Amino acid sequence: MNLPNALTLLRMFLVPLLVVVLLTRVEGHVYLGAGIFGLAVLTDYLDGYFARRRNEVTRLGILLDPLADKLLIAAALLSLVEMGLVPAWMVMIILARELAVTALRNVAAGKGVLIRASRLGKTKMVAQVTAVLMLMLSPVQPALGTPGLVVLWVVVLITLWSGADYFLRFWRDVVRGARAEQGRKNDS
Repeated sequence: MNLPNALTLLRMFLVPLLVVVLLTRVEGHVYLGAGIFGLAVLTDYLDGYFARRRNEVTRLGILLDPLADKLLIAAALLSLVEMGLVPAWMVMIILARELAVTALRNVAAGKGVLIRASRLGKTKMVAQVTAVLMLMLSPVQPALGTPGLVVLWVVVLITLWSGADYFLRFWRDVVRGARAEQGRKNDS
């Protein structure tokens, strides 16, 4: 266990706390929920920073970090649906893409091909965090509601675009790569 992995685990432990705080709707729950979400996002930044800076990238971290990210975003978005702040269909598109890309990356990894996160995927994450924070705070800051939904629309568009990009990379690197390898074996 190292510091980056501990930060990733902290992010995972913050997920159920976030859901409880947002959905119990006690006084101040929106601010507390936004604080928990912000802390979780900070751990995402810090775990990557420390892993690279201290050369502590581990196999466990490579597996847990994207899982922690997906759990955090899924929990936040589903809580926002329950709170009546975002349309469920938008969240379903985002979550379906996350599951599909995770499956593709796992299949590729099983074949020895690493499909790295793209800049588009990282842009999607920044847009997701922005949209979630704006929408989470919109009950107490109504001026954030419409801009938050606009950013969520941007998230949906980036989600579809980056999902297509992952499928194309999977096709190029895994499917076509396997066919090319099979062709070389047949020729020998």
